[in-house]
Amino acid sequence: MPADTNPSGDIFGGWLMSQMDLAAGNMAGRVSQGRGATVSVEAMQFLRPVKVGDEVTLYATLLKVGRTSMRIHVDAWARPRYSEKAQKVTDADFVFVALDENGAPRPVFDET
Repeated sequence: MPADTNPSGDIFGGWLMSQMDLAAGNMAGRVSQGRGATVSVEAMQFLRPVKVGDEVTLYATLLKVGRTSMRIHVDAWARPRYSEKAQKVTDADFVFVALDENGAPRPVFDET
């Protein structure tokens, strides 16, 4: 939306990063079957701007599962409204930790 843009009409990188965090969080929740929290975002580089009206598509891939953590790679692609060609705009690795009901780290998989 226009409120998410800079004066040049480009989407703020923080908005895109938040969408990527949501995508990674969805995968983390499915994998751990519960609550999780972002603990780091690594290696994010913006390759090209995203304009208002572009369709943004996110692809999340589970890279690694530790005892309490998950590393999830997210690719972001943008397709201009009247085009058939999408271009990659950024990617990053998100690390999530699985949390118990008290907000403390817990094993990703049930260890019983």
